Amino acid sequence: MSIGNSPEDDRPSPEEDRPSIGHVLQQARIDAGLTVDEVSASTRVRVPIVTAIEQDDFSRCGGDVYARGHIRMIARAVALDPDPLVSQFDAEHGGRPAPTPAAPLFEAERIRPERQRPNWTAAMVAAIVAVIGFVGFTTFNGDEEGKDGSNVAEGSAPDKKPSPSKSTSKPVDPKPEPSDSAIAAVPKDKVTVKLSVLADKSWISAKSHNGKLLFDGTLLKGESKTFQDDERVDLILGNAGAIELYVNGKKVEDRFETGQVERLSYTKGDPEVG
Repeated sequence: MSIGNSPEDDRPSPEEDRPSIGHVLQQARIDAGLTVDEVSASTRVRVPIVTAIEQDDFSRCGGDVYARGHIRMIARAVALDPDPLVSQFDAEHGGRPAPTPAAPLFEAERIRPERQRPNWTAAMVAAIVAVIGFVGFTTFNGDEEGKDGSNVAEGSAPDKKPSPSKSTSKPVDPKPEPSDSAIAAVPKDKVTVKLSVLADKSWISAKSHNGKLLFDGTLLKGESKTFQDDERVDLILGNAGAIELYVNGKKVEDRFETGQVERLSYTKGDPEVG
C-alpha cells in the first residue's frame, strides 16, 4: 500500500484543464479567419493590446476595468460569448470589486445644506427705485421754486435775453442746371467728366487717354466722381441708367437703360461719344 496522496489527488482540477483567456481568443480569431489588425479595427482596441491579451498579458489594458471591457469587445468580434471569459478573468485576478452603494451617497448629497447666494436682483431693483425717487424729488423742487418766484428779488424784473429771431430764409433751392457761365468755368484745355449716381448703385471704370486708370469701383446713391484729362476720358458704366453725366459742364441727355453697360469716350469741347 502506498503512503501519501491517492492517484485522484494528482489529477488536475477542471480549472487547470481550462485553456487561458488569451489562447481562447486567439484560437477563435484564427477560426474566424480574422487578423489582429481586423480585430483591432472592429473593436477600436489598439493592435499591441490585442496581441498582449492573446498572450495573457493584461498589463497594457490600464487596469482590470479596462481589461474586462477589452475582453468583451474582442470576444464579440470573434463570435464568442464574453461572459465566461470575463468570469474566468475575475476568478484569476481576485474577483470583481463590490459596487459602492449609491443610497448613502445620495442621502448625503440630499441633506447637504445649500449656500444662500446674495439676491443681486433685489439689490439692483432697490438701487433703481432710489435713483428714480431722487430724480423725481429734485425735479419737483425745481418746479415749485420756479412757480412761486422765490429766487427773484422783489421790485425787479428778471433779465430777459432777446430770443433769437426765427430764421425767415427759405429752403435752399436745388442747384439749377449748368448754365452757359458754368460751362465756361470748366477748363477748355481739358476734358472734364462728372458722374453722379441718382438711384441704386453703379460700377464705374475711368481711364485717361494714355490708358492710366483714374478710378475703378462702385459708387452708391448720392455719390459723385469727377475726372479730368488733357485729351480724352474713357468710361465703362455699369447700370448706366442710374447715372447723371456732365461732360465739360454740359449734361449728357442720352437715356441709358437700368442695368445697361455703356462704353463711352469724351474729348474737349461739346460732349461727343467716341
